[in-house]
Amino acid sequence: MDNIAFEMYKLASSGYCCTQIMMKMALEAEEKENDDLIRAVNGLCMGIGSTQKTCGVLTGGVAILGLYAGKGDETEYQKQEYAGMVNEYIQWFESRFGSTECHDIIGVGNITDYTTNQNYLLKCGDILVESYRNIQQILMNHGFEFGSRE
Repeated sequence: MDNIAFEMYKLASSGYCCTQIMMKMALEAEEKENDDLIRAVNGLCMGIGSTQKTCGVLTGGVAILGLYAGKGDETEYQKQEYAGMVNEYIQWFESRFGSTECHDIIGVGNITDYTTNQNYLLKCGDILVESYRNIQQILMNHGFEFGSRE
């Protein structure tokens, strides 16, 4: 198990969902913490509000791109690359995993299946690691240094 997978496993074991893991890992790469942001992205877990719709790994990745290139206050604008990076990630994600919907990707029938079916944990873990690496690559390809937004 590589370092990224191990860190993600530890976060999952602590009860964080996919979206929170993506964001927490991105913040930790900068040696930062933001409990409010981690709480806020909890609403994107298990397919936006536990509806099994848009995958939390997808929305977590888009949120990380927003950290780097989105609008943060009234004196700034989103970076020119932002929309293109988001589209690139979404297209990659859908092509790689066959859908953007949690239910389609994981293949469970209802939310209680998540707690009883261990197969989804391995599948989600692989999706998390691969997607996190892809986000890093997209940022690098567009001139951003992952782990440093200064």
